[in-house]
Amino acid sequence: MQMKWTAVALAATLVVACGKKEEAAPAATAPAAPVAAAPAAPSGDTVTVRIGHVAPISGAQAHYGKDNENGVRMAIEDLNKQNIQIGGKKATFEIVAEDDAADPKQGTAAAQKLCDSKVAGVVGHLNSGTTIPASKVYNDCGIPHVTGAATNPDLTKPGYNTTYRIIANDLALGAGLAFYAADKLKLKKVAIIDDRSAYGQGVADIFKKTAKEKGMTVVDEQFTTDKATDFMAILTAIKAKSPDAVFYGGMDPQAGPMLRQMEQLGMGKVKYFGGDGICTSEIAKLAGGAKTLENVVCAEGGASLAKMPGGVEWKKRYDEKYPNQFQVYSPYTYDATFVLVDAMKRANSIDPKVYTPELIKTSMKGVTTTIEFLPNGELKNPAITLYHYVDGKKTPLE
Repeated sequence: MQMKWTAVALAATLVVACGKKEEAAPAATAPAAPVAAAPAAPSGDTVTVRIGHVAPISGAQAHYGKDNENGVRMAIEDLNKQNIQIGGKKATFEIVAEDDAADPKQGTAAAQKLCDSKVAGVVGHLNSGTTIPASKVYNDCGIPHVTGAATNPDLTKPGYNTTYRIIANDLALGAGLAFYAADKLKLKKVAIIDDRSAYGQGVADIFKKTAKEKGMTVVDEQFTTDKATDFMAILTAIKAKSPDAVFYGGMDPQAGPMLRQMEQLGMGKVKYFGGDGICTSEIAKLAGGAKTLENVVCAEGGASLAKMPGGVEWKKRYDEKYPNQFQVYSPYTYDATFVLVDAMKRANSIDPKVYTPELIKTSMKGVTTTIEFLPNGELKNPAITLYHYVDGKKTPLE
């Protein structure tokens, strides 16, 4: 049985729920497979729909960003096979891709660039630290964006009707990991490290709060950055406190070296927890063969690919197009693209002013789940899945 929780259950009852996800109700759009073609529009009577995407395509997190961009490109290709008509014209979809290098300043600059170029909508960003400031830019220029990766709960707090998330937020991820540590593994002492980013600090704070509520003791708290590679000093300080586990709030470019250094310091029996930022295939490479990889338990928003409604077939197509590039979020960026277009179709318009009010009414069967939104733009009833690493491969936790 795959270990899974819903965000609603965690927030409302703080009770761990395990088991198979209920089958989703039929919905309006099924992006996992192209639908039957509509009648062709008159020759020359076409409209180009430009959809923006922003993620780090350069720097240490480029593997995440490229994976996200691949998901959007797959969606664009599938949409263009459907001969979709909007406003009486055949719609041709194009991606406008921008690189924010996981930097908040570059993120807002990229957002403004997309606003200035008048894209119809945006999928992105990857990082909470870039998505949160960019969300105000999109709101100010009236362009909706859908993220399938940024998980900090603060993203939806301003209440912008242009901001949507189709993945579980950190309230679910951090709390779910703390429940597992306390209830399943019976751990008593934990040390916490975060990279001071909006994502890393956010998910670490939620883990800490929930762990304390579950009776665990936080024996040490340390901080690093999302550029660091040497953690020997903070790990040495933590080792002196004899924790049962370390929680790291951050991304895999730091988690991999940290695992190697934990092994070097003789911390081979210390469990290692983290959110979706470390829950990648890449971390196995970054850990460089360290046996401490076997101690990792990480949480990812949504079901495992095998449990997603369209996950298995979608992943097969993805691997054929982009071999050895899959990380975490591309199924969500794929679905996010379809969410935008589904709202355009229902509004019969590509004008953001016209179709944005339709986004909140979304009820769409995607690759990842049936997508419906709460009034604040959060996904209804999101699930999380816990993973560990078996022979170096990311595997749903049994």
